[in-house]
Amino acid sequence: MAQELENKVAAEEVSAAESVPPEISEREPESVPVNEADNGSDNNKESLSEKKKREKEKVDYLEIMKDGLWKKNPTLVQLLGMCSTLAVTTSLLNGIALGLCTTVVLIFSNIFISLVRRVIPRQIRIASYIVIISSFVTVVEFIMKAYFHELNKSLGIFIPLIVVNCVILARAESFASRNSVLPSAADGLFMGLGFTLALALMGGVREILGNGTLLGLHIMPSGYVPTLLFITPAGAFMTLGLIIAVCSVFNKNKEK
Repeated sequence: MAQELENKVAAEEVSAAESVPPEISEREPESVPVNEADNGSDNNKESLSEKKKREKEKVDYLEIMKDGLWKKNPTLVQLLGMCSTLAVTTSLLNGIALGLCTTVVLIFSNIFISLVRRVIPRQIRIASYIVIISSFVTVVEFIMKAYFHELNKSLGIFIPLIVVNCVILARAESFASRNSVLPSAADGLFMGLGFTLALALMGGVREILGNGTLLGLHIMPSGYVPTLLFITPAGAFMTLGLIIAVCSVFNKNKEK
């Protein structure tokens, strides 16, 4: 009797084991394909490189503005474009006019050079820059002759000489040829404004002290005797030296 019960229990266990669905049986853990893992790591690397590129491309426009107007002022700090600076600044109007013409050329030449910087062969880049700059100077000269004839006569040869202005060529070589369009345009704008401010400051000082006028209007007392030295080339050197000295003292006091 006992033997029959044992046989019966054993038969029930076998039948129960056979009735288990195949889905519930043990499965091997799913393995991630090697290719998919490699693709994931490549994507991570690409995303990291893109982030680095974006960080490099971030441009501090406030710093560009400070450099152009003050820290790296082309006239008062870098002493560039001295020929036109000393010759033209006999009056405030002349200084502003030449400064604005130079600013326009700076902006457009920087933009154009930045656009074609990867196309121009390195061996002929300086010659190419001069051709580009001269094209914009010609346009500015035609506009001055058409709409500002008297001012054009007053500035004379110094409008065509913008082509060889060291400020424009220096910014083309050191900034526009290495940066994208927007930063290059900003650099041209603020370097040009810094150049204009320096010329306007020199022109204003020389006109006041040398003629007793400002923009053609008499502003000094009736008994004032103009110091003609300031409208001569020697006065231009003196005025420039005094302005640079004042700026240097200001910077030193600011650092302290």
